[in-house]
Order: sequence, then structure tokens, then C-alpha cells
Amino acid sequence: MNTMMHSFPLHILLLVVLGGLFSFFGAPIAVMLAKKVGAIDEPNSALHKRHTKPMPLAGGFLAFAGSWFLFLLVLFWQYKPSFLAVLLGGIIVFLFGVIDDIYGLSASQKFLGQAIASAILIYAGVSVRFLETANLPLSPFSINILNQGLTLLWLIGITNAFNLIDSMDGLVAGLTFIIASFFTFISFFSGQTTLALFSAILIGLSLGLYVYNKEPAQFFLGDSGAQLFGFFLAAIAIIYRPPDLDPNSTWFIPVLLLGVPIFDTTLVTLSRLRRRKPIFQADRAHTYHRLVDFGLRPGLAVLTIQASALLLSFTALAIMYLPPVWAISLFALIMVIGVILIIFFERTFHD
Repeated sequence: MNTMMHSFPLHILLLVVLGGLFSFFGAPIAVMLAKKVGAIDEPNSALHKRHTKPMPLAGGFLAFAGSWFLFLLVLFWQYKPSFLAVLLGGIIVFLFGVIDDIYGLSASQKFLGQAIASAILIYAGVSVRFLETANLPLSPFSINILNQGLTLLWLIGITNAFNLIDSMDGLVAGLTFIIASFFTFISFFSGQTTLALFSAILIGLSLGLYVYNKEPAQFFLGDSGAQLFGFFLAAIAIIYRPPDLDPNSTWFIPVLLLGVPIFDTTLVTLSRLRRRKPIFQADRAHTYHRLVDFGLRPGLAVLTIQASALLLSFTALAIMYLPPVWAISLFALIMVIGVILIIFFERTFHD
């Protein structure tokens, strides 16, 4: 093992610290900027909102500025076009998110921004690849088109999932910290050093943000912050490829690591369809709101969701080293448990 690999954990720690310091000390500037441009979440602006005073949507400004500064630092050291594409795509997601925070955008306008950002990644070669090992009776061209379609669906889906689940103080910042920590760990031991460094930056940024965004929050992440974290993690999940493990035991690892926002989005979407409500009409059908309705305190409901993400992450870490038949069986079992929980939540839900 070369010298860089021996010293690599120090680089990870340095970026975590730099990310944390950047978001912690940059928070007052971000709050002032959010107020100046009118990125404010007013009380009672929607039925599901419970804050009692205007809240600056400053988290996105911090996440964007911090990621740009630190990502460029990493790219100066280890330049790779795919990670530059992630950064460029992040610009689009952030800009559309800020416009949404200030003026409000329709669902189709949000999708347009996310699609443009996703297209940048696909053009740079950042794409889902697991269909190439699925032995499908299709031509390489057809498989490539399917891979790109799945990539678009994944990036847009996870970006929106983080935006949808951002329903309570500290929830998304905490989830980002947990998920980015696991991506950093598994990327490092897979030899994907640049990916581990990028993930480490998200650890630090989300940790610093959590200090201000936890209950009671001093500012919100806003659509710009939640979507940016979702987009970055979705891209990292695609780029992560363990070289020495059976792909049949690892293709679903990103699904497990991002399982909590995927579950919440699935629950909310099915619930709104069942009640014949617009899918993008905000309500109290999220996992967090249901846990509170069951009697959990808001802070405990957030911790329960984050603990679930932690459990799924440890499960993913264990499954990836199992033979394919066992790995797929456990993954299927987790999916069944998820379906049962959705049915339970729906049967006990009162609109």
C-alpha cells in the first residue's frame, strides 16, 4: 500500500473538519444572504408547517458554497471529469432550488432543472451500469439506453426524495451525515479515494448545518439545500463501484443506504394517489408526521427516522459481503418489511 493510502484517513478527517468549520462559521453570512434575496419561509404558508416565525432558507447557500470550495480543492489534487460534472450539475440543482425558495416553482419546472443536472452527469459518463452484468437478451445500445434512463430516474427520484422528506428540523442534515459517512467508509476500502473525499466533505457540511438546523432550528435548508444534498448523494451512489465484490451482491447497496428517503417518498406518493390528491401537494402524510401522530415527540420522531437509516446502512455493509443468493434474499426481505410498514401506516392514517 502506497504512502497516499496510508495518509488518506488524515485527508478524510481534514475535509470533514473543514466542511464542518465552513458551514458552522459561514452560517451567519448565509442567513444574511437568504434574508437579502427573500429566501424566507413564512409561518402558516402551508397546512403542514408549524413554525411560528419567518425562517431564513439559508442551508442551501451554505451547502452550495461549501461544496464548491472544498470539491474544487479535491479536484485540484485529484482531477476527474466525472466529479467536475457532479459539481456542475449541483450548480443547476442549487439555482433552481433558490428560485423555488424565493419565488416558488411548479413541479414541471423543478423537474426541468433536475433533468438538466442529470443530463450533465450522463454526458460525462456518470451512469448506472448494473444492467451490463444482468445477461439481458438486448443489444449493447439498448442496454446503454436503459442504463441512462435508470440513471435519470435515480437522480431525479433521490433529489426529490430528500426534498420531500425535509419535513422537520435536523432531519435531512442528520440523514446526509449518516449516509455520507457510510459512503466515505465503503469508498475508501474499495480504493475509490476521490469518491471518499467527496463524501467526507458532505459529512462535514451536514454536521455543521445540523448544529443550526436541529430543533429548534435557526434556519431551514430550503429546497436548494435538501435537493443539493440529495443530488450529490444520488451521484455518489452511482459512481461507487466496489471492484472486488460480486455485483449481484452489491447493486442494491445504494438503495439500502438511501432507503429511508426512498421509503418516505413511496409512502407519500401512494398515500396521495390513494386519497386522489395531487402527488406534489404538501400534507402530513410523511413518515415523520405519522410518527408524531402515534405520540412520539418531534425530536424523538426525527431520531427514530435517522436510527432507521443507520440500521439500514449497517445492514447494507453486512449484506455486500454475502454470497449473491443470501444478499438478494435479505434485500427482498427488507423490501417486504417496507411494504408491510406502508400498509400499516396507511391503515392507521387519518387525513
